[in-house]
Amino acid sequence: MKITAVKPFIASTGNFFVKVETDEGIYGIGEGGLRRRGRAMAEVIHSSEPTLLGQDPFRIEYLWQRMFRGGFFPGGVIQSAAVSAVDIALWDLKGKALGVPVYELLGGRTRDKVVCYPHNGDPNNIESLVQSCRDTYEAGWKFVRWGVCDPEGDDRFEPTRAVRFGIEQVKAVREALGDDIEILVDVHTRLDPPASIEFCKGVEPYRPFFIEDPLRSENPASLKLVRQNTSVPLAVGEQFDSKWSFREAIEEDLMDYCRVDLCIAGGLTEARKITGWCETHYIHIVPHNPLGPVSTAACLHLCLASALVGVQELPRPPMTSLTDVFPVQMPFADGYLLPPEGPGLGLEFNEEALINATPPDPGPPAGYQRDDGAYTNW
Repeated sequence: MKITAVKPFIASTGNFFVKVETDEGIYGIGEGGLRRRGRAMAEVIHSSEPTLLGQDPFRIEYLWQRMFRGGFFPGGVIQSAAVSAVDIALWDLKGKALGVPVYELLGGRTRDKVVCYPHNGDPNNIESLVQSCRDTYEAGWKFVRWGVCDPEGDDRFEPTRAVRFGIEQVKAVREALGDDIEILVDVHTRLDPPASIEFCKGVEPYRPFFIEDPLRSENPASLKLVRQNTSVPLAVGEQFDSKWSFREAIEEDLMDYCRVDLCIAGGLTEARKITGWCETHYIHIVPHNPLGPVSTAACLHLCLASALVGVQELPRPPMTSLTDVFPVQMPFADGYLLPPEGPGLGLEFNEEALINATPPDPGPPAGYQRDDGAYTNW
């Protein structure tokens, strides 16, 4: 079997997909992160075609190394996201060719289902947030999640206000829903160490399951200061683009939960290495999954085959988005993703729905402003 085509697609939603075709008619589908950078990822795919065409698609590790190292200079997060899409497609293709689900290729199931968390709405209003969390709980979910925000408005983020408001949010949700619900709060890299420490210490009495990305990702060493000053579990890693990016956070025990993004960090090939490394430090994986059905499927297969899994992100339950492109998606019930029945990832793909898709205009950079007009993380 030989690879005959590698096709990138940008959906009207901004989701980026790659289809790898072969001379035997078997294909695989993958997804890349960075929805605002679809055209850049597509160019990386086109430049990688000489590396991939004519190759044996079963040689996944070999092809990963060729794509990742082939330009000599490190390609950064855009290259890693494009490589991720191809890599996931190769695992899907191999599973289909062998007639088994991808999780069987990863060592087989370690669990029967994977617990998930949604995204809860309207965090700027505590009453509305509590109601959203209550609705989630009554629908069968075991987790609730929202992001730290500034109550002054959607385009503002002043850390002092956000920290005070964030503590009030966690307190209100815990008191309203009791001890049976797990609370996740995403700082989204918006705070510096002193503000992050204040927030983490403030929510300690309400026992959040974890606080996500308490600091910017460029300098993982800064997490040491936060670790020394709070007992709240920390989740880190959604912006890391390879196992090397994760090295310090794992080896220095700077996180409790690993937010590996399969569509950014190098696909299933790289994610399973990161996952095994985390196991040696008792770090559970919590895959970052804000994207589409392929990302959801790839994360599910990794979780099904991994020893230490905390929870999987699932802001859009299966069959609620891109159903024209993926008419068959992952099974889901009562807050859990279930093992798919088909081979590979278990998805069905309708290429025709993407051929004439118009990619969205990415618009201006996403971000917030401080009260003095300074630009800060989104």
